[in-house]
Formats: sequence, C-alpha cells, structure tokens
Amino acid sequence: MTSPPPERRNEAVLPVEALGITLRRNGRRLLDDVSVLFDGHDFCALMGPNGAGKSLFLRVLANLVTPDEGTVRWNDRLPDRRRAPKLGFAFQKPVTLRRSVRANIRYALAACRIRGAEGRQRTEAALALAGLADLARSPARVLSGGEQQRLAIARALAVEPELLLLDEPTANLDPASTAAIESLLRGAAYGGTKIVLVTHDIGQARRLAETVVFMHAGRITETTAADTFFDAPTSSAAEAFLAGRLVL
Repeated sequence: MTSPPPERRNEAVLPVEALGITLRRNGRRLLDDVSVLFDGHDFCALMGPNGAGKSLFLRVLANLVTPDEGTVRWNDRLPDRRRAPKLGFAFQKPVTLRRSVRANIRYALAACRIRGAEGRQRTEAALALAGLADLARSPARVLSGGEQQRLAIARALAVEPELLLLDEPTANLDPASTAAIESLLRGAAYGGTKIVLVTHDIGQARRLAETVVFMHAGRITETTAADTFFDAPTSSAAEAFLAGRLVL
C-alpha cells in the first residue's frame, strides 16, 4: 500500500494521542495523568462509573477543554482549527440549529467549504444513512429526541471525519431509537470512521465495541479487547462495574 501524499497526511487527525492529561477543578483532580492512543478503525467503548472523567476526557481529546498538564496530539501534532472537521463530536443532548433537517447538514458542510454538487450529494447521502430523508424539510427542533440525535450524528458524519467522538448518544432514549442509532454507528464504522463511544450501557458496549477503555477516578485502568474486558477484567473497579456493584 502506498502512503498518502504529504498534503493528505498533514490533514489527518489519527492517531489521536493523550499524553499525561491532568485537569483540576476546585482542588480536585478530575483527570489524573491520563495517557492513551486511539488509532486504527476499530469501535472503542469508553466506559466507567459516574464521575470517572469520561465525558470530560472526550472534550479534552476534541480540543474543547484545555488540560492543566499534558498534551493531546492529532497525528503527532498539536490540535488546530483547520483539521477540527476531521474529528466529529456528538453530545448526549443533541444540538440542532433553528432550520430544517436538510439545512442543518448543509450548514455543517458549508462551514467546511463543501458546497455545490458535492455538498448536495453528501447532504442527501447523510439523510439516507440516518433514515431522515422523509423528514428533510421538517424543522429540526420538532423531531423526537432520537431523530435529533440521528441528525446530529449524520451532520457530523457528512464531513467525513476520521474520528467520531460520542458522549452517551442514546442516554434516555427508547429501545427503537437506540437501535436506529446503533445501526447508524455500525454503518459509519464499517465505512472506515474510527468511533470512540462513551456509554454506561454494558449491553450496548457488548453489541458494538471491539476495544474498551475503562476509566475510574480520573484514570484509565484498562485498555483491552472487548472480549477480554467482558470475560476477564483486570481491575477491581471494572470487575465491580460489570457485576453491577457500586464502584467506590
């Protein structure tokens, strides 16, 4: 396999690496010397009890929060705004614009200077992928919670990110909405997008994840293949979490 030309390598964000990330708030260490490498195109579940630092760490990876110590590197360089579209992000509560479903996707593409025929083609492809083509003209904010989340994910995917970070995207959704979003994520992963999913749902992680990163008290305690993690976790915190016990 030939290497991509230099200009394409410079646009890449993968691998994304965290090196010694520490974040303090009000005298507490919310992230404590966190280091991990996200590479390849596997589906990764970021798991752990409430307060472990998962959502905060996701925002640090996306360059939305600046750590007190340590660095994040995108493709061996510090994050920068130019490459930010290569790293998609979807929050637990979907963020939609006051415009139609189709216009939400077009807006994201236009912000990345993807317009004209290519912009239209990507818009319609994203709508079809998310099962939202029939709702394309509807105001985004009248959609159900599950539909809005699918729109948020489809909008992120339309710009063809290398890495998609997801913070509990199916929290508080009904089973049908959860299944639709999981199907959307499987399709994205099959298409080559690296996905890091924060989830408390052990069943969801079993269904989707190929690797698991487990966090407890602001630190990463395990990074391993999903099958190994679920069959034989190596940390007492992960063992308690999987057994449904309180993790202290």
